Amino acid sequence: MNVLFLLTPKKDVDFVYDDDTVRQVIEKMQVHRFSVIPVLGQDGTYKATVSDGDILRFIYECNFDKEVAESRYFKEINLYRPYKALSIDANIGEILEEATNQNFIPIVDDRNVFIGIVKRKEIIKYYLELNKNNKK
Repeated sequence: MNVLFLLTPKKDVDFVYDDDTVRQVIEKMQVHRFSVIPVLGQDGTYKATVSDGDILRFIYECNFDKEVAESRYFKEINLYRPYKALSIDANIGEILEEATNQNFIPIVDDRNVFIGIVKRKEIIKYYLELNKNNKK
């Protein structure tokens, strides 16, 4: 199976940049009600995925100071559980393995440029449809 079949393209994915302030990251996650969001470099490369838990730990370490969140950058957040990005050439086994640990899998090209995500939900829907068709 081709990864592109399950891909949500970058243009349809919300993300933040690694030079955004912590406050900007929080606002983006709050507006879209995300618990995790991809982080890109200004050149479009995939850098990481930040979670609400990472943000909460950062805020706690800063004694809940709003000014700190406005003046510090994503790069200063310690990530508890890094999300692994996979290549556009990844096989279905690799995708399934990562999907057991991640809500989505960031997909990158051979230069590590972010091209989109594969959502766990889409993988499950694909296999449910496949199973339904096989029963017919």
